[in-house]
Amino acid sequence: MTSRDAVPDLAALRPRLPSPLCESADGRLARHGVRLLLKRDDLIHPELIGNKWRKLAPNLTAAAGRTVVTFGGAYSNHLRATAAAGRLLGLPTVGVVRGQELAGRPLNPSLARCVADGMRLHFVDRSTYRRKHEPSTLADVLRAAGAQDAYVVPEGGSNALAVEGCQALGEELRGRADVVAVACGTGGTLAGLAAGLGAGARALGVPVLKGGFLGAEVRALQTAAFGGPRGDWSLDERFHFGGYGRTTPALESFAADFEDRHGLPVERLYVAKMLYAVVALAEEGAFARGTTVAAVVTGAPLPGIS
Repeated sequence: MTSRDAVPDLAALRPRLPSPLCESADGRLARHGVRLLLKRDDLIHPELIGNKWRKLAPNLTAAAGRTVVTFGGAYSNHLRATAAAGRLLGLPTVGVVRGQELAGRPLNPSLARCVADGMRLHFVDRSTYRRKHEPSTLADVLRAAGAQDAYVVPEGGSNALAVEGCQALGEELRGRADVVAVACGTGGTLAGLAAGLGAGARALGVPVLKGGFLGAEVRALQTAAFGGPRGDWSLDERFHFGGYGRTTPALESFAADFEDRHGLPVERLYVAKMLYAVVALAEEGAFARGTTVAAVVTGAPLPGIS
């Protein structure tokens, strides 16, 4: 499907919705009286995994057959998901990649997967990338990429449409958990999750980037999507392990142990940090006895990439 104004048939991709919610007994939480559930959004679709499906689906519909341009770093899960969606739906995709210095180097496994799925990569310098939200800079980038008439999806896929798509995640968890934890990159999943949960439940966001900026981003996204704040949510910014794309031996050891305990492949850059936070908070006594915590598994490891 490449004709302009043709709406892609996302139902043809047969997503698994609602995603499974699984009991996951963990002694580290159980001894504090905390019950752990895993919300397996990684099982929604084998290639459009987790929150990427929820955020991309409404934007792909809005693109109506146009080329989709989006943004990300060299290891962006969002770029890979967008490229896969383009291949599956017959939509042209362009990925604007942060780091002009990468243009002359061999592609890493993440970007190589994007290219294999048909995405055309356009590298920009980091200064330009930081200014991509400015209309004049965006216009220059689109012109340089030969994509002036494209449908633009922001970095991480987070916009008002994506937030509305993620609201369904909260609705699927209504009445099932007291606290729902999710890893955060750009804040769109948390914004929608909190809006969908309803009264009596709290969404806990675990940012994987440093900087302390995400609270303002979540509020802005909720305002764009719903006209104002929605739901009960909070952020714990202590578990980024040095920032986006960073891991440590302690995090690697934790993730490997969680895999052994639960038989769950743990994606390191987002999911591992969120799960680490849940266990640490339980051990700190942050959850009252009798609390049910649902941890949203937003993605799975890509072979060859931690």
